[in-house]
Amino acid sequence: MPLTFHWFLPTNGDSRHVVGGGHGTPATASGRDRPPTVAYLSQIARAAEDLGFVGALTPTGAWCEDAWLTTAMVSQHTERLKFLVAFRPGFVSPTLAAQMASTFQRQTGGRLLLNVVTGGESHEQRAYGDFLDKDARYRRTGEFLEVVRGLWEGKAVDLDGEHLRVEDARLARVPEPVPEVYFGGSSPVAGEVAARYVDVYLTWGEPPAQVAEKIAWIRGLAAAQGRTLRFGIRLHVITRDTSEQAWAEAGRLLDGFDPETVRSVQSGLARSESEGQRRMLALHGGRRDALEIHPNLWAGIGLVRGGAGTALVGSHDEVAERIKEYAALGIEEFVLSGYPHLEEAYWFGEGVLPRLAAEGVWRHPAGTGEVPSAQVPFAS
Repeated sequence: MPLTFHWFLPTNGDSRHVVGGGHGTPATASGRDRPPTVAYLSQIARAAEDLGFVGALTPTGAWCEDAWLTTAMVSQHTERLKFLVAFRPGFVSPTLAAQMASTFQRQTGGRLLLNVVTGGESHEQRAYGDFLDKDARYRRTGEFLEVVRGLWEGKAVDLDGEHLRVEDARLARVPEPVPEVYFGGSSPVAGEVAARYVDVYLTWGEPPAQVAEKIAWIRGLAAAQGRTLRFGIRLHVITRDTSEQAWAEAGRLLDGFDPETVRSVQSGLARSESEGQRRMLALHGGRRDALEIHPNLWAGIGLVRGGAGTALVGSHDEVAERIKEYAALGIEEFVLSGYPHLEEAYWFGEGVLPRLAAEGVWRHPAGTGEVPSAQVPFAS
């Protein structure tokens, strides 16, 4: 089955430097270099669409623009690109969320994907009026998805749960198609939710051995529920004609990390209750040396950014090989990003995707089976 690639809409701002923050920490000043206007985000979205990305992830949290509103506007400037909208189920009723998704599908021609983010930072959740602890938030997410799934199947739903209660909930019109649900989480309770309710389990970009362990864990839990899931990975990319050029760019980004900013962000992320964030922090330990934690896998982004903190760095051939290495583990979908997002979409789309197409592991979603002329492989 061909691999699927998604890009990222930087609704926290974009820059030629890394825009830090996230996971309860504010966006760094570099996010003001290219404000997340609808015009700029639409430019990125159209580039991603043309290059062959299937969808674009849009983040959620206090550090960025609202994902639902932003993608609804950007969708009007694209034709095929899907929108992987991140949202937190504790902030909206499940019946309303199911209705919103149904409306989004009708108004965009079925271009909604949902990234369910339970929320790993209690101090940020409290700012939105949510005072549950992390495990309780995951249990509430399970109840939320039970209601939403039932409504999307056209059922009348009654639920008297631990955290949610609905009576005779139903939709006037079910979504067509039903949006696929993406979800990530590394704690035991997160694994149980994934196994029962989601379509695609996402992991952040850990070394292949750790990713393989996580896939085996979730696959086993899903099998116990009589279900099978797909698996995806969230990574940044820095890909160039040569390895030397790619690592020089990684070095330039690293040189732009102000020590005080690194200290502040790391201090904020150390408060995180997220098991996934703890695993990201462990990859670099706050140090600037030894950041290549696996061939072509660089943990430098995580010094200033919460959440996804690793990047594939190398020549187009090297990055393609790393992608195939993850694919061999069972990863089918890649959610990618790079600074700045407009230019890096072209570096990857014109440099890596043609190589994967030539090997038969990717094809352009436009359905032609051909790589557009702009994506002729670079000479190495």
